[in-house]
Amino acid sequence: MSPEREALIRSLFMTYLEMYAGRDDRLTETFSDDFSGFTGGGDVLVTDRAEWVRITRQDFAQVPLPIRIEILDLAFQDLAPTVVSATGFFHFHLPMQESFLSRKIVRLLLIFRLEGGGWKIAHSGISVPYGLVRTGEIYPLDALGERTRELEELVEERTHALEEANATLEALSNTDGLTGIANRRAFDCRLDQEWRRGQRTGRPLALLMLDLDNFKHYNDRYGHLSGDRCLRAVAGILARAGRRADEIAARYGGEEFVVLLPETACDEAVGVAQLIQKAIWALALPHEGTVPAIVTVSLGVSALIPSPLRVSEDLVRMADAGLYRAKHAGRNRVEIELQPS
Repeated sequence: MSPEREALIRSLFMTYLEMYAGRDDRLTETFSDDFSGFTGGGDVLVTDRAEWVRITRQDFAQVPLPIRIEILDLAFQDLAPTVVSATGFFHFHLPMQESFLSRKIVRLLLIFRLEGGGWKIAHSGISVPYGLVRTGEIYPLDALGERTRELEELVEERTHALEEANATLEALSNTDGLTGIANRRAFDCRLDQEWRRGQRTGRPLALLMLDLDNFKHYNDRYGHLSGDRCLRAVAGILARAGRRADEIAARYGGEEFVVLLPETACDEAVGVAQLIQKAIWALALPHEGTVPAIVTVSLGVSALIPSPLRVSEDLVRMADAGLYRAKHAGRNRVEIELQPS
C-alpha cells in the first residue's frame, strides 16, 4: 500500500471518529445509499440507510455529550481503487461515571466506497462485548444503571457488615476474655474521658479498687478452674452494681477489679463499695481455711474533682492506697483515701 493511500484511509477513519466522538450530526451525511452495518450493542444487520441514520441519531440522543475514544491499534486495507477499509481497536470513555465500557476493547470496521467523487461509508461493523442492549438503546445504560445500583447495594451491605465486624473487634479488644466485663485498656480509656469531662463540669469522679482476699490460697486449694469461676461470679456482681450508663466495671489485673463512678462524691462511692462487699458476701463462695470461710473482698475508695493541677493517675493511686490499707487492716473491709499520695 502506498503512503498516499494509507494517509487517505487514515484520514477517512479519523474523520469518522472525530465526528462520532463529537456527536456531530454531519456524520449521517457520510453514509452510502447502499449502506449496511451491524449495530454495536445488538445483533441486527441494518441494510437501510434511513434506519442507520435513525440509529446514529438515537445514539447521539442517548449520550449527547462528547465521548473520548482511546485508540489502541489501527489497521488499513486498500481493497480496490474505489474501496478501502479500516479497522480500529479502542476504549470508549463515556461522559458519565461508569468504567465498564472503558475497560472493554471495541473493534470498529469501516468500509469506504468512492461514490460520485466523494468517499462514503458503505459498511460499518462494530463489536462491543457488553451484551445485547434493550429496545431504544445504543449503549446498555439501563443495564449499567441497574448494575451500578446492585453494586451500591452490595457496597452498602459490605460496609454495614464491615462496620459490624469492626464494632465486634472493638468490643473484643475492650473486653476481658475471662470475665466478660471491660479490660484494663477499656478502663484506662474511660478514665481519661471521664477525667477530662470532670475538668469541664467540675463534678467529682470516684473510683473503687477491690481485690479478692487470699485468692492465691483459693487457687491453690480449689484449682484454677474454680478460681476462674470465682472471678466470673465477682465480675457479675460488679456488672450489676452500676447505676448509670457512664459507670464502668473492669478487671484491672489478676484478681483485682475497679469500678469508675462519674459524678459521684466520696460518701456515695463508699455506699456503692459497701453494697458490692455485701453482694459478694451473699454469694457465699466457700473459701475454707480463711475467716469467715467464704470469698470476701477488700476495697479502696477515692474521689476527686478533676483539675489541671492533678492527673487521673492520682485517683488510681489514692484508691490503690485505700485498698492497701484495707488488706493490711484485716481484709474484708472498705477504706477511703482522701488525699493524693
